[in-house]
Amino acid sequence: MMGQSLWLLSAAVQIGLIVHVLRTGRPIFWAFIIFFAPMIGSLVYFFVELLPELSGNPRTRTAVKGLRKSLNPNADIRKLQKQYQLSGSVDAARHLADELIAAGRFEEAIEHYRGALKGMYENDPNLLLGLAEAQFGQGDFAGSKITLERLAAENPSFKSAKGHLLYARTLENCDALDDALKEYAAVSTYFAGAEAKCRFATLLEKQRQRERALELFQDIVDAAELAPRHYLRAQSEWIAKAKDGVKRLSV
Repeated sequence: MMGQSLWLLSAAVQIGLIVHVLRTGRPIFWAFIIFFAPMIGSLVYFFVELLPELSGNPRTRTAVKGLRKSLNPNADIRKLQKQYQLSGSVDAARHLADELIAAGRFEEAIEHYRGALKGMYENDPNLLLGLAEAQFGQGDFAGSKITLERLAAENPSFKSAKGHLLYARTLENCDALDDALKEYAAVSTYFAGAEAKCRFATLLEKQRQRERALELFQDIVDAAELAPRHYLRAQSEWIAKAKDGVKRLSV
């Protein structure tokens, strides 16, 4: 009797969620997921689609957004493509291109950035930075270097730690290693997080400057011991690399 009641309850929830999918105009694939995988499908639908409406917690929204991206990675791109088709604005093009970079679709991103870099936006620093990032992702390091140097020449007051780090990485990949070391040294003094300092230390190690590299790796590890939990989560990749560097160079 108890088993039958649970089955009826599960079926009622399943039907209710499918009706919700259809009435609210959500993607039809949700109905199939709920129908063919009642328990798991219903739970996933609840966390991805319903919970954000029920909760205003920023951390919940972030977690749900990540889950939604993993289940339907192109949903945001399709939405931004529609917005761009409707408005054709530079802002819409930039948002779409940014999302294409996040998806690893660099060639498409480059096309949209180039299309937006016209008229009064010909030397827009944010568009140029996005273009340089897409070129770097595609492996066009020389092109990325040219774009970043154009950005700096046309926008001398524009400051970006992200762009500065990208320039250092671009120089490294163009084998301009002395210049790359100078840029890493500069950006690592103010870049938020451990990435810049870790990349700087890694290049120093490759250049056989072991003592200085060890010092930087150790700085990252020491800072991590006193850092709050959210910093440790966000910087886990670079902290792990720094710990490996300390082990290698301490032998």
